[in-house]
Amino acid sequence: MGPHSPQTPEARRDAPVRRATPVEILRRVAIGVYSDGFVHAGNLAYLALLTVFPFFILMAAVTQLIGRPGENLAAVQSMLGTLPPAVATLIEGAAREVLLARTGPLLWFGALVGLWTVSGFIETLRDILRRAYGTRYERPFWHYRLAGMVLAFGAVVLILAGLAIQLAATAMEEIVFRFIPGMQEILSVEVGWVSTSVAIFCGLFAIFWTLAPSAYRSAKHPKWPGALATTLWWTGALALLPQAISLFGGYALTYGSLAGVIIALLFFWIVGFGLVMGAHLNAALANPESHRTAAGEADYRRRG
Repeated sequence: MGPHSPQTPEARRDAPVRRATPVEILRRVAIGVYSDGFVHAGNLAYLALLTVFPFFILMAAVTQLIGRPGENLAAVQSMLGTLPPAVATLIEGAAREVLLARTGPLLWFGALVGLWTVSGFIETLRDILRRAYGTRYERPFWHYRLAGMVLAFGAVVLILAGLAIQLAATAMEEIVFRFIPGMQEILSVEVGWVSTSVAIFCGLFAIFWTLAPSAYRSAKHPKWPGALATTLWWTGALALLPQAISLFGGYALTYGSLAGVIIALLFFWIVGFGLVMGAHLNAALANPESHRTAAGEADYRRRG
């Protein structure tokens, strides 16, 4: 992996100030994505496929812990709604086999392994943001790893909370459809698309805010532009990837029985690339204060 982008906020901190026009922001994003995007996208695609099943096992352990084991498969089903049908079908069948096979001590051992695996994925996301902002690690490795485990557990809790909200919204829809039957055909598709987009945006916003370097976590460095851009990229991939695959005749002719895995890796690569773009968009919009002071400006120029 190459050096940090020369357009990170830290690299621009003491550089001559350039007006943040749309063209300048796009230039910063393009340079940053070119520096990091392709490598990180491939890494995220591999880690996403590696992490998804340990995360499901972790979620099964949490639902067992809170006494709601029946909600595990429902939560998995809601998560699969953010994936293309071919990818969701591939993961759903394997996920059911994995979850039904793990009970008792095997479930809790799998949850510990899943917690470590998911925390590693979280640290990869943190590294993407660190490189986008041009910062260095501030604390020991074990501190970040423990924080990643806490975030992994928190992600499961948020998904379960989102499932409860989704169930409440579904109940409201049934009431509306009972009194206004004609609304079912109009709202069924739109509500599903909007709810998926909102869930993706909220998850991405939480990632960009939680894992951003501490110096860039305040409100004066906005996180929503990157989350919104990545959400649009993600939903665009959901809509266009099935058509693109069918246009080229599918992947079965080339990869045979591995076609589903290849499609999943391709989708995760596309999403990972969009996430890197969102991270660099937030970094391009960040305007750090210069380390130079009025008293030290002359000394800076003398040494520089």
